Order: sequence, then C-alpha cells, then structure tokens
Amino acid sequence: MAGKKADKKTKTIAFANNKGGSGKTTTCANVGYSLSCLGRKVLLIDGDMQMNLTLSFFGEDEVLDFSAGEKNLYAAIRAEGDLADYVLRTPYENLDLIPSSLLMSSIEYELFSRQDRERILGKALSNLKNSAEYDYILIDAPPTLGGWVMNILCASDYCILPVEASPWGLFGVANMFDFLEDMKELAPELTLMGVVITKLDARKNYGRQTLEALRQFEEVNIFDTVIRVDSEIEWAQDNSRPVQAYKKSARSAGEYMELAKEVERYVRRSR
Repeated sequence: MAGKKADKKTKTIAFANNKGGSGKTTTCANVGYSLSCLGRKVLLIDGDMQMNLTLSFFGEDEVLDFSAGEKNLYAAIRAEGDLADYVLRTPYENLDLIPSSLLMSSIEYELFSRQDRERILGKALSNLKNSAEYDYILIDAPPTLGGWVMNILCASDYCILPVEASPWGLFGVANMFDFLEDMKELAPELTLMGVVITKLDARKNYGRQTLEALRQFEEVNIFDTVIRVDSEIEWAQDNSRPVQAYKKSARSAGEYMELAKEVERYVRRSR
C-alpha cells in the first residue's frame, strides 16, 4: 500500500478565463464532483473572492462564516501557511475544499511586496502535493489576468479554459492564450489541457461559430464534450449542490461526467 501511494502523483488543474460568465466555476465544481464519483480523491480550491465555488457545496451562512474566519485561502496566503491545515470536508465522499474569503479582493496588494510572489501558492501547496493524498487538486481562478492568477497557474500542471457559446463568449480569449504563452517563462511545465465549450443553446448558431473561431488557434485542444444550457444547473446552484447530486438524471449531469472522463484520459496520456 505504501508503495502504491509513493507511485501516485497529484495533478493540479486550474480553471481560468479572464472573462466572467464563462461557466468556469460551475465547470470546476462539477468536474471535481464527477471525478470524486469515479473514486478519485479531489481537493477543490476556491481562488475567487466571489466565493461561488464554496457556495456550490455550502449554504450562504456557512460560507460567510468561512470568509470571516481563519480557515480560508486568504488566511493561508497571508500566513504563508501549509494549505493542508485549511482543508474542509464537503458533504460528499472523496471531495474536500479550501474555501475563499471576501478579503481575497485585496490579494494582489498583499502579494505585491512578497519575495518570489508568483510562487507563494505553489509553496503553500507543496506538502499536499508531495503527500499524494489527492489524485486531483482543482483550482478556480478569478476572471482576471494578474499576479494572483499567475500564482494559480504557477502552482498548476494543467489549465482548462471554459468558453461560453455566445456572441461575447470569445471576447478576450486571444488575450488569455497570449497570457498562457507568456506564463511559459514562469511555469514551463504548465499545459493548456484544452478549451471546453459551455452554455451551448442548440437552438442557436453560436456553438458552431464558437467552434470555428476556436479552431483558428493552432494546437489548441477542444474537448469533445460540450456543456449545454440546462436549468437544472441553476436549481442545483440555488441548493448549494453539484448538479449530479441535485438531479442525477439531468442532461448536464451526464455531460459533466463525460468531461471528467475526458480529463482523466488526457492526464493518463500525458504521464
């Protein structure tokens, strides 16, 4: 058993897009839950001051308590603490979470004067990654491009970029690709795992247009699984639950599971 654990390697995946409303947090939450249903041990990290990833698993009162307390990501970064000390159990087997805080709004300022400031999150994560307690660590990044997102990407092995199938969905995607290209200097091992198209409305042409536009970017992997518009996602969010836990028969529940399986296949191929 000890030998098996020694061979295991934790993979860290950032979910990032500099445009809000891309379905980034929803994708992170539901892929994480799907991976846990596949028997993988998953840690979610809420890197956004909006705390929507945390709200995906806990009620509003609990989330506000996490924000005001000392067991959240902001407190960990300020203290340069070991993130293993800030992990909370979710109501679901194999799925843990490090919550965010409303105070994360000042994180760029907090990092400004720190030495080696782009690697503070990576250092805080090092013990957790080396312990191989988790198969996957998934990090929800805020919809910005700056020092904190650099931190998240420097701490990650892969990045997944959700893109909304809408007229505005592609706005800024080229900037995101340029940002990831520039990140190679700081994080040469970071790989863009792929782009996942979200919020597809089959009644409209935007899905095809989005796909055609993305194909103009050479060597960018586009996931086969597409996440379509589904009202069950909003109902699940309103109940602070992943959509699969809220309604397993929902169309989007199956789509997120298929996406999680694609993620697994990609990771296996890249080993």
